[in-house]
Amino acid sequence: MKRWPTTVAALALGLALTLSHAADNDAATQAQTKKADATAQASGFKIRPVDDAWRAALPRDAKLATQAYLDRLPAEVLAKSDAYYTGGYWMQLWNLLLGIFVATLMLAGQRAARVRDWAARMGRGPVRRDLIFGAVYSVAAWVLTLPLMVYEGYVREHAYGMATQTLLAWAGEQLVTLAVGTAITAIVVAGLYAIIRRAGERWWMWGTAGGIAVLSVVIALSPVLIEPLFNTYKPIEDGPVKRVVLQMAHANGVPVDNVYEFDASRQTTRISANVSGLFGTAAVRLNDNLMRRTTEPEIRAVMAHELGHYVMNHIAKTLITLTLLLSVAFIVAQWAMRRLLARFVVATGVSRIDDVAGLPLLAAVFSVFFTLATPIQNTLVRTQEIEADRFGLNQSREPHGFAEAQLRLVEYRKADPGPVEEFIFFHHPSTRHRIHDAMRWREAMGTP
Repeated sequence: MKRWPTTVAALALGLALTLSHAADNDAATQAQTKKADATAQASGFKIRPVDDAWRAALPRDAKLATQAYLDRLPAEVLAKSDAYYTGGYWMQLWNLLLGIFVATLMLAGQRAARVRDWAARMGRGPVRRDLIFGAVYSVAAWVLTLPLMVYEGYVREHAYGMATQTLLAWAGEQLVTLAVGTAITAIVVAGLYAIIRRAGERWWMWGTAGGIAVLSVVIALSPVLIEPLFNTYKPIEDGPVKRVVLQMAHANGVPVDNVYEFDASRQTTRISANVSGLFGTAAVRLNDNLMRRTTEPEIRAVMAHELGHYVMNHIAKTLITLTLLLSVAFIVAQWAMRRLLARFVVATGVSRIDDVAGLPLLAAVFSVFFTLATPIQNTLVRTQEIEADRFGLNQSREPHGFAEAQLRLVEYRKADPGPVEEFIFFHHPSTRHRIHDAMRWREAMGTP
């Protein structure tokens, strides 16, 4: 799960666009796959290969076996991985500061108030006015944050050898994301301010309910309506991978009859998979990098983990915990907005919390809140990942496959952080912890 966005609309879109990619024809996809292979090799990411004899000779002790796995990562690979991941901490800070700057720029000189007045003339009614204002705000924020977006999403990914897109292709996807995001933002902003006007002091309560409702709808519709805008999804060919994944799914009551592959190699060299679904639906999907760059034991281990998320109802549990977190965010926002609007009423031209012109300030308040709540959010996600890891080990019985897959993720995840660093910044357990779980399972079960 990605780092939490700063408004209710962006929160929904952040989950909806977790896999933001573009569809294309088969010939182009094959060419992009070859390019992804070349990029992965050029990036310098390597793991010292081993055979079954090496695995059989591993110490039975989980700590020693874990260290043996980690010792297969060259020093230069670890240094590059650490630099990439820890650099992401700074990106979080720059995004926060830029968001505050954008809010200040929009509010200063009563700019947002003038846009509100223009939207009122165009919309002729509070709901239509807020729809227009929400759309303008979305586009303006996108334009103002575009330089950092280009650096973070394109320049930096290419610098670390993990991106495969041309600038033109990347820009095309960002425009599609902007269009989808603007539509969602406009609807959510209009709905949120209608709630604020109607509910009065209790707006935070109904705002929480509305936010969770939006998230639920987006999670349910995203695999069908949004993600296909960015990637091609097609059933994988009949064979051992499809057979074993469906066996595990059916054994655990996951209602699927197919396994889908999507062409992530057109954007990235990263391996990934997911089992999504809400309201009785489910879809099992893995990207072509996982299919091409890993072995069958690794795929079984990864897919068993992903099935674990669905079987243990992690989406529903996440929505429940987010309801609590979002309610606190709205309460804090109500308190902060009342004081900030009173202090800066002359500069902003906004005096009431139900004035849509205060949206940039509300977004900034949410941004600060969710940044400070990062350790809480990450701990909630990390706990579910540990549960899914252990479910996957029991289901796949592939401790070595799981450990090998975790080594591959070091391409973009720091392998061995300190405990405080992991608590604050890691939304998944560290590589050392995950491999140790697998080796502990191996030691307890007495498997080779």
